[in-house]
Amino acid sequence: MMTAEKITSARNPRIKELILLRSKSRERRKRALFVVEGEREVIRAIESGYMPLSIFYSPAYIDSPKIPQVAGNVELFEVPANIYDKIAYRGGTEGIIAVMQVKQLKLDAISLSDNPLIIVLESLEKPGNLGAILRTADACGADCVLVCDPLADIFNPNVIRASTGAFFSVNSVCCTSEEALRWLKMSNISILTTQLQDSSPYHDSDMRGAVAIVFGREDRGLSDFWKEHSDEKIRIPMAGICDSLNVSVSAAVICFEALRQRKKIT
Repeated sequence: MMTAEKITSARNPRIKELILLRSKSRERRKRALFVVEGEREVIRAIESGYMPLSIFYSPAYIDSPKIPQVAGNVELFEVPANIYDKIAYRGGTEGIIAVMQVKQLKLDAISLSDNPLIIVLESLEKPGNLGAILRTADACGADCVLVCDPLADIFNPNVIRASTGAFFSVNSVCCTSEEALRWLKMSNISILTTQLQDSSPYHDSDMRGAVAIVFGREDRGLSDFWKEHSDEKIRIPMAGICDSLNVSVSAAVICFEALRQRKKIT
């Protein structure tokens, strides 16, 4: 482990920079940097090929961070508890934060399996939902997640938090809906849209082939664009007074049905 430089003042430029990156999507885009909090998440990021530029930790919360050996010039900073609490997204529960370089995957760089399962998200605005869906994508073995016309910054710390590090294991691409549709059509992938109107129960749909399942915005659902280009329209039957589930829950229900069909799980 490299030798740590101690920071004792919250006015230190490094601390100010870290707080900006954590809280401002504009700053993350401008600098092409983002913040990863938690030992598990930092390790998973490094193992997935993300390069940390700096690592901050507090001995008040973690004895010595167990970070894999990384190449390059990585700076290590030790901070007391009061400063760590200022820079941490989750408070003093993790003890380690890393600043990492953004990596943006492009559609033409995605390598698909022979029978791909793809999750498409249109204009999600809540980072927690996006992170939870990435966690589901990892768990059900989805080939990739297409984040179309996003309202939430994919590098928001809450996305990474809610994904429990699956952010780094799942191929995710930010693109427009038009770009996603063109790529899906070129890849011969059937499009299943989740919607209440003119739809059939999701468990009646055959999801064993190459499919993309499209989920819409939390408050409005899918736009007409995706409905008009759908190959099949599906819904989750509801037995109570509510007509829909949270989008991350819906994604989990339907994607695990796809996994059940593909794995012949009873």
